[in-house]
This record gives sequence, C-alpha cells and structure tokens, in this order.
Amino acid sequence: MCGIIGYVGEQNATPILIDGLARLEYRGYDSAGIAVLDSQGAIVVHKRAGKLRNLSNAISSSQPHGVQGIGHTRWATHGEPNDINAHPHVDCTGDLALIHNGIIENYQELRKELMAEGHVFTSQTDTEILAHAIERELAQGAENLETAVRNILPKLRGAYAMVVMSRKEPGKLIGARNNAPLIIGAGNGESYFASDMTALLKHTRSMLTLNDGEYAVITAADIRIHTIDGKQVQRTPIHVEWDAQSAEKDGYPHYLLKEIMEQPAAAQRALLSRIKPLDDRLVPQIDEIDALAQSGKLKNISRIIMLACGTSYYASLIGRAMLERWARIPVEPWVASEFRYADPVVGPDTLVIAITQSGETADTIASVRLAKESGAVVVGLTNMVGSALTREVDVTLYLNAGPEISVPATKTFVTSVMTLTVLALKLAELRDTLDAFAITSLLRQVETIPAKMEKLLEIVGVENNTIQQTAKWLAPCQSAMFIGRGSGYAVAREGALKLKEVSYIHAEGYQAGELKHGPITLLDEFTPLLAVATHSIVYEKVISNIQEVRARRAKVIAVATEGDELIHKHAESVFYVPEIDELLVPALAAIPFQLLAYYTAVERGCDIDQPRNLAKSVTVE
Repeated sequence: MCGIIGYVGEQNATPILIDGLARLEYRGYDSAGIAVLDSQGAIVVHKRAGKLRNLSNAISSSQPHGVQGIGHTRWATHGEPNDINAHPHVDCTGDLALIHNGIIENYQELRKELMAEGHVFTSQTDTEILAHAIERELAQGAENLETAVRNILPKLRGAYAMVVMSRKEPGKLIGARNNAPLIIGAGNGESYFASDMTALLKHTRSMLTLNDGEYAVITAADIRIHTIDGKQVQRTPIHVEWDAQSAEKDGYPHYLLKEIMEQPAAAQRALLSRIKPLDDRLVPQIDEIDALAQSGKLKNISRIIMLACGTSYYASLIGRAMLERWARIPVEPWVASEFRYADPVVGPDTLVIAITQSGETADTIASVRLAKESGAVVVGLTNMVGSALTREVDVTLYLNAGPEISVPATKTFVTSVMTLTVLALKLAELRDTLDAFAITSLLRQVETIPAKMEKLLEIVGVENNTIQQTAKWLAPCQSAMFIGRGSGYAVAREGALKLKEVSYIHAEGYQAGELKHGPITLLDEFTPLLAVATHSIVYEKVISNIQEVRARRAKVIAVATEGDELIHKHAESVFYVPEIDELLVPALAAIPFQLLAYYTAVERGCDIDQPRNLAKSVTVE
C-alpha cells in the first residue's frame, strides 16, 4: 500500500520526487524518504517518520541535487513507523538504494542467510533484505545491476513492487513487480516509475504497466521490459485521459469534499455509451458482455458470485439486489479475503463479478485467480486502466470515475453502483427476465441520476445546512448505529464505514429488522440511530423499527424521500433525496451520509483525506 516514485532524466530529481510523494501520500503516510544520486556520484538519503511535511521540512535548506532518484511514502507492515524503518534502504556498501511496496514472506529466512554471511541490517523491515541480496549477487560476480536484480527475483516469495539504483551505474533505474502495482511513465528525455498514475500526470500521460513476474530498466532515453528469465517484452504505452488538474483540490479544503461534489459528473461518465436509444426505447449497451454472450461463455451460467472488499463490497450488496430482482439469478456477495480461504464451490456455471477501484487489491486479485482456475467466467470492475485485475479477468468494465485521491471512496462507490446497474439490466435483457418496456422505464430513471445527484448536492452541500448542524451534535458521540432494509441496508453499511473511517466514531450498519435481536441494547440518548427511510416496499417496517428506537430515547437521523413530511414525527434530523425506483436510490442516499461523515470529521479535527492507519489501495494481504 506504499507509494513509489522514481525519476531519471535531465531535471533536478528532488522536487519531482517530493511532488510525486505528495500525490501518493494517500497510499501511506507513516514515513517518507528519498534517495538522490548527486553530482558527486554519491547516493544521498533523507527519510523521516510521519507525514511527508516532516521530510520536506528536513531538506528545505539543503535539498540534494541530482538528475535521478527514488522516493517512497510508507504504510508500515514490518517494523514500526520511524526514521530507521523508513525507505529507501541501502546495502552495506552504500552503493545501492532501494524502495519497496508489498511483503516479502520469506524475508526472515533470507535475512538469516545474509546475516550469516556478514551483512549488517539497520532496520526491522522485510525490504532491507532486498538491498543486501542484490549486493550479494554483485559481490558474487553478477555482471551488472540488472543481472543481480534478475537473479534475486525467483528467490522471493510474496508481493513486491521495487525500484533500485546503483551509484556505479548512473542514469539507470530498475523496477520489478509481483502482486503489487508499478507503472512506468515515458516522458520527453526522461522516464519515471510510480505505484499510481496520479503521481505522473503532471509530467506525462504516456504510461506502461508492468505485469507480475516482469522487471523494467529505464533510462532518460529508453525503457526496456523483461520477464524474470530475461526475455524482452514489447508493450505499447497507453494514453491516460485524466489530466493533472483533475487530481488537484481545485479550491476545496479537502479532496474528500471535492470528490463528493464531483460524483454527478463521475456517474455520468460511468453511464456514457452504456445506454443506447433504439427506436422508441432504451437498451443497455455493454459491448464486453455482448462479446461474452456471443462466445457462449454465459450460456450455462446459473449463479453469480461477487468479490470485493470495503466500499466495493457494499456496492456489491446493491448489485446483488438488482441482479436478483431484474435478472432472476442467485447472487452471493463475498468479502474477497474470506472467499480465497473458504474452499468455495465455483465452476463453469458461475459468473464472477470482481470489484476493486484500484484494480490491485491483493485479496480480490487472489480470489479472481482462484475463480478462474475453477473454470468461472470473470467480469472485472475497476477504475484503473492497465491494473492487475484487467489482466486476470475475461472482460473489464471501467468505472471512469477519474482520479480519486482521498482515502474514503466516494466517486468509485457511485460509479461501481452505476456500472452494476447497467450490467444487471444487460443480463436481464440477455436472460429475457424483463421486457423491453420495463428495461426502458428503468433506464430512463437511471439517466436522471446524475442530474438528481447534482440537485441533491446543491441542497445539502451548501454552507450552514442541516447536515452541518447535525454534525455539530454528532461530533461528541462515541458510537452511532445505521440501519436500512433491502438496498438501504447496503447504504447503511457504507454510511457507517464513512463515519468510522473519517471521523473515528465507532459506527455499525445493521438490517433494520435485526435491531431487536441484540443491537438495540446499545442505543440510548448518547448513541444516535441513522436510518435509511426512503420509499420502498419495506418503508413502514423501517418506520416501525425507528419507533422502537425512539422509545429508548435515542436520537434519529433519517434519509428520506422528498415529499415525506410524516418522517419528521420520527426523526430529529431529516435529509431528503429525490424520488426514484427503490433499487436505484442508493447512489443518492449515500450522499447525505458522506457529507455528514465529512462535516463530523471537520468538527472533530480529524485528518480527513488521510485517516489514521488507512491507505487508499490495499495491495498486501
């Protein structure tokens, strides 16, 4: 989950590295460091525990100057966050500097070997063994850095994205990956490594991805990609449509608020070209799914498994409701970290839908591989072009959310829901479980969602509104409970996640009917209830559940449908969303909870874009 940046070219590397780390800090902010090959041929290393600003302050008066370097922002796995364990790490000679994202599972075995040979370690990290292992290969006769790196890769177990440089081979960086992301940027007379495209958008939009089991050698003028056994790989760069400005705060105090406000445009992009007018009706158009159907791979599908983690998992719960109601096919949502160890029943009759915004989530990728080995057909949903997921699945549906920098996911949640909505209607069309009129009616409503989101944000996103006032009295609370029924349950789970991850208030989401089976004991005047009470076939049941809570003196915050004035009898605060089909409401109902979490975090003085202990992309198990 760490952030990696590397540069080789003609410019001073230090400002490029620091800027890249600033754009990657959402991937890890326990510590940060850089190593620069200076004009005297020495590798100068600076690293500091804590946020990137600690490193920036430390080098503000004496920045190292050189035209190549590497940088790293860390989310700690092995070894506590401190200056010593921060990356980059060097070998015994000081000739090598290396950064790494991932976990080397056999590092203790390798460390023991290296220590027995006289290597001296200064940190508690698994990463440091990589620098010493490369040092050993060079000492034992490897002809150059590339050969040394290639020799150690087969000896490693686990996940890694690493970048290394040597003062004896100036003008060159070598990077390798296995189960962790590593991107190459191709500039004009300069080249880059990064763990995420957002770090490079300011410099280039021409990028290449490394696949698992590959390494790359980059210089200012050349990029070479090879497999571990040395076979050269030809790969065409991709052009990234995102621009650097879209990854900036654009005047907002936090990325989270900016990205909440960008959701209508993101939802529109997710729907673009996926709804097609045909005569007097609308049809779902997903060419990738049509191709699967024409190949015969969907012919014998009798069940669907959905794989995801975190916010993506809650999106899958919404997808389940739509797929079962419209396509009439049984769906099992799985948390990917559980699926991979559950000995699941999967075969050619199974369609797997895997959702990961980064396309690099370790548990989801491993689960997809397991499903593929069992003969399942796999559809992937991701926001990242060229990510690991895209190379594992049968077809990829891109979310088109644009850059999402804040750790709490918003745009990728709503675009996952939008993509799943059209996918569910596409499968309903292919399975002939909804007639053309019903599909058209639903798609006409789907098309209104971006405009409805825009209207909703105009109302609830203004200064001094009900949400901000509610946040003031919610902020001192230590716990909160969210409830919903049907698709509202998924919104409750997602709302609870947002509140806990950004404001550090303990929050849990439950099916409303489960309250009286235990959770209601936790409710009192100090623990509020947040309810999804939009119009649905279970609306009256939700109101009944709310009344049970009010009898216990708990305050109630409700998300309700416009025009529902009776809800004020049952709640202290009400946030309204526009009327829409009950299965389509989650994309709207999530917004008030997002904003409430944001403003509550502001009241509590939390680090909103970089919540403690979290990172944006979970690329380790």
